[in-house]
Amino acid sequence: MTVQLSEKQKELKEKFIQERGYWAEFWDNVLKLNPQYFEAYINFSAVPWKKGTLEPKVKELIYIAIDAATTHLYNPGTQVHMQNAIRYGATQEEIMEVFELTSVLGIHTCTVGVPILVEELRNIGVEIDSDLTQKQAELKEQFIRERGYWSEIWDNLLSLDPDFFEAYLNLSAVPWKNGPLEPKIKELIYIAIDAATTHLYEPGIRIHIRNALKYGATKEEIMEVFQLISVLGIHTFTESVPLLVNELKNKTGPIKS
Repeated sequence: MTVQLSEKQKELKEKFIQERGYWAEFWDNVLKLNPQYFEAYINFSAVPWKKGTLEPKVKELIYIAIDAATTHLYNPGTQVHMQNAIRYGATQEEIMEVFELTSVLGIHTCTVGVPILVEELRNIGVEIDSDLTQKQAELKEQFIRERGYWSEIWDNLLSLDPDFFEAYLNLSAVPWKNGPLEPKIKELIYIAIDAATTHLYEPGIRIHIRNALKYGATKEEIMEVFQLISVLGIHTFTESVPLLVNELKNKTGPIKS
């Protein structure tokens, strides 16, 4: 359904298209109901598009990652940003790799839960053997070789269940073996999904910032990732405003400018 816009609202729509490079119908009623806030949002969200250093395709891949992450699963945004990424030259393989990188978010169940388990076991007098078997040592070396780093967050998981650790290693290494995105971009995507407000996983943010810097990322690029994902809060509007519009129609008829 076409939303009737005032001249000011039409100008804001054109400004959004000019500065963000697209339009989606979920913006229509946000613009109509609160043009002042929408204008402020344009100015906020456009900062990395005006002065950022990452190419547009990479920006859109980052948006895909935070929308498709299991902590958000915002399909309208995933679809819009896939369309945008393809328009900027992203390939099927690159977008599939974003999904592969993002899907490992579930392992944070273990990186958060296992240390708690170890602590509670220690409280009842059960210690975990930290000496690695030959198989465990080989898995650690394989992880370092294929993923490019090691963190102490993996130690107890490897000790408690090396078979599960091996399965995770083989899963998470797929994009590192076969994916077309360069390592720096992979790490920026990890930063994005860990730093998004739907997750805020500090250990992962720290690890992947360190890795991204190792692969050549600049402070400006990492700051740009933070700026891009800071707009996630706007989905309060894009999800809730249609509900408000529907309720207003049911009660009073069409909404007014």
